[in-house]
Amino acid sequence: MTAWRSWIGSPGRLYPLLLMTVLLASVAHAQSLEVLRVGVYHNPPKLLLLDDRLSGIFGDLLQHIAEREGWLLEPVPCGWNHCLELLREGRIDLMPDVAINDVRDQDFSFHQTPVLRSWSQLYSSAAINVASLLDLDGLRIAVLEGSVQQTYLADLMQSFDLEVRWVAVPSFEQGFVAVRDGRADAVAANHLFGDQRARDLGFFVTPVLFQPSRLYFAGRQGLDSTVLEVLDRYLGSWQAEPDSLYFRILQRWGVGGDESDLPDWLYPVAGAGLLLLAVALWLAWLMRRTVAAKASELQLAETRLETILDNIDACIYTKGLDHCYRYVNRRQRELFGREASALLGATDDDLYDQATAQHQREVDTRVLTRGERSAEEEVVTFKGGGSRTFLTIKLPLRDPAGRVYALCGVATDISSYLQLREELNHAQYFDTVTGLANRVLLLERLSQGLASAQRTGLEGAVVTLDFTAFGLVNETFGFPAGDELLRQVAARITALVTKADVAARIGADDFTIVLTDLSGDRDTAVLDARRWVSALTASLSEPFQLAGTNQAMSFSVGISMFSDAGAGASSDASTLLRNSELALAGARRDGAMSVRFFDPAMQRGVDRRLKIESALRQALEQHSFELFLQPQVDCDQRVIGGEILLRWRHPELGDVAPGEFIPVAESSGLIIPLGNWVLQQACQILRDWQAEPLLSDLTLAINISPRQFRHGDFVEEVERSIRQYNLRPSLIELEVTEGMLITDVADTVARMERLTALGVRFSLDDFGTGYASLSYLKRLPLYRLKIDYLFVRDLLTDNNDQAIIAATLQLGRSLGLDVIAEGVESSGQLEQLKVMGCEKFQGFYLGLPEPVSHWAIRLRQSRQLVSAG
Repeated sequence: MTAWRSWIGSPGRLYPLLLMTVLLASVAHAQSLEVLRVGVYHNPPKLLLLDDRLSGIFGDLLQHIAEREGWLLEPVPCGWNHCLELLREGRIDLMPDVAINDVRDQDFSFHQTPVLRSWSQLYSSAAINVASLLDLDGLRIAVLEGSVQQTYLADLMQSFDLEVRWVAVPSFEQGFVAVRDGRADAVAANHLFGDQRARDLGFFVTPVLFQPSRLYFAGRQGLDSTVLEVLDRYLGSWQAEPDSLYFRILQRWGVGGDESDLPDWLYPVAGAGLLLLAVALWLAWLMRRTVAAKASELQLAETRLETILDNIDACIYTKGLDHCYRYVNRRQRELFGREASALLGATDDDLYDQATAQHQREVDTRVLTRGERSAEEEVVTFKGGGSRTFLTIKLPLRDPAGRVYALCGVATDISSYLQLREELNHAQYFDTVTGLANRVLLLERLSQGLASAQRTGLEGAVVTLDFTAFGLVNETFGFPAGDELLRQVAARITALVTKADVAARIGADDFTIVLTDLSGDRDTAVLDARRWVSALTASLSEPFQLAGTNQAMSFSVGISMFSDAGAGASSDASTLLRNSELALAGARRDGAMSVRFFDPAMQRGVDRRLKIESALRQALEQHSFELFLQPQVDCDQRVIGGEILLRWRHPELGDVAPGEFIPVAESSGLIIPLGNWVLQQACQILRDWQAEPLLSDLTLAINISPRQFRHGDFVEEVERSIRQYNLRPSLIELEVTEGMLITDVADTVARMERLTALGVRFSLDDFGTGYASLSYLKRLPLYRLKIDYLFVRDLLTDNNDQAIIAATLQLGRSLGLDVIAEGVESSGQLEQLKVMGCEKFQGFYLGLPEPVSHWAIRLRQSRQLVSAG
């Protein structure tokens, strides 16, 4: 015994023994722990690695549960897609922050109680304006590769027929980086991560919200079910208690909760603090000597600091938590023309106008409550009037415990610098005589216009003009008169352009105008450009006031459309400008006051459309149109109604097809009086048929154009016509197209409901070829769907067309809508449609379009038809 005590009493022998005991105990304890491999992808505040340890909301919750259950957590860093693959292959056991969908529900195991409820949102750079889902057309959207967000958004874009370019990224952070670097226009992210990063980067939080979801821990297949049961037990218990660890973790990560955890070591430290207080009191009197000595040093340092701050050419100030000024330097005092005593204790409401004071308070609140750093260029307006521009930096001031007790602001007046920059910019990009853009700015804006046209699909045009004898003005009246002429020309051009257009002077007497956002249809855009040039030539043909005389000037004009440059051309802007100059050269050869398009064929097309427009106006005045009717029949080929069709034969132009004159009427606005004339004629026909036994219950379908439908007097015009001819409203069927439904749905529904309340029926023409979706159909008070002839044409040979027709018939039955197939041109098509359940038909096989008088005579004999085919 003595020898044993002697041995263990030796420190050299005792320490190895204790170390071995501890190691053996540690190994035994580690073997008893259940090791869980956890996939971690960077997605704060929900999940991240901090010093190789799980952190974030999911990480903290799992750490606390693991400590209580004796689990050993092994973090496995991976990207989102990689984490899912590792979990699917069983190489990790758990993956936090996973939403359930059908595929994942089969591949993974999930517990029952959701950890978080979240949603996804789109964030864009400040340069991109996204006010609704339709604004996403043509944009580049960064999405997490393999995520349910990508699948959901892709389906959503397809249902709205929107063209979107997807930029796949491995993480939300890389998505925001892609937007910041210009590789994407918007990024999809969960709102917990996205709102914070959007604030950091100054991104726009769009109103596009989607895919609310519940988030869980996902387990690999075969994972011990007790692990998931344990997670449910803790989550269920914690979520039922408002002051539980769960809510404290949410609060710690800025999501929710009312309290924070108090660390266990705080209590003994507090007790030790009481003991140290006595010691501190004893030491206090020792400090007084030092304080007295240091006080004079601090006073000297403060004076030096005050001198430095007062001589800095910037406004420096501090504000307390109450937003009152606590310190102002000399520059700040000079800015307001007040002494320090008048500024200390004041707030921004006392110094600035309401809008500026409100903005200052919002920024200061972020600095004081969140500890954020703010840096921005701001325009401030003072209480008494006047404004200045500052580059302002605001920093939180913290006490030794890390709490924010005030902020410090440093504001540098950059108003003079901005004015100088503006003057230099104007000299670089604008013509000094006219104030219009110069060639440099013109090419830049033209490139932007082309990029916008590629994104929106709207055409544009480049118009170039020069004067025939501008040199004579300089020679006769002098150069000042020449400059005055240029300024008057510029003023007349400016009066005709919109904010989206740009006008430039690119030579001595050469002017170029870029017209943007004309129309999505090339022919209509060409006509719009020609009309604009007509207005320009009319304005420039008026005499100019020069040297006390009236001087008329002659000129030539060349026009090039955006699409003339060709898709993907490396020098589109230069090419377009060159094309318009070539067109101008052709106009000069034609003589003064000539207008020439770059494409001669286009010139001929414009000439014909202008002739059609002029002839349309005369035809409207003379009522030179004719109404045709094509019958609509039931399964027994008995006529139940007909569709009114407009026909026009002109003495010089010949038979003009509706596909040619209707677009001209639509773009010129003549469609309004033309549509009203057709409506009046149809009502008169229905009134005349009331006295005919075989005709009295026939309905007439009238095509309504989008512009006519949206006209302010459309509903009243229909109501007046029904009252004037004393008609049963149910005999009138207004045919609308899918294209008019996607714009201002609320107004469309309101107009339709006013008319259906009278008894008027609506049919949806060419169903399946436009943009309508179920979300629109269920809101619209429709009576009938018309299956487009494109689907009927290949019905017997194309299985896809059969499937579309079958789906339309089923949709009609489900929504209680009547369905009619148009374009029936053979007995085979008719019989197949009957087999599929279609009960109403229209087409050449059943009856050709003929004048209304022809069909009135025919139907007075019998409404039973023998197939026209």
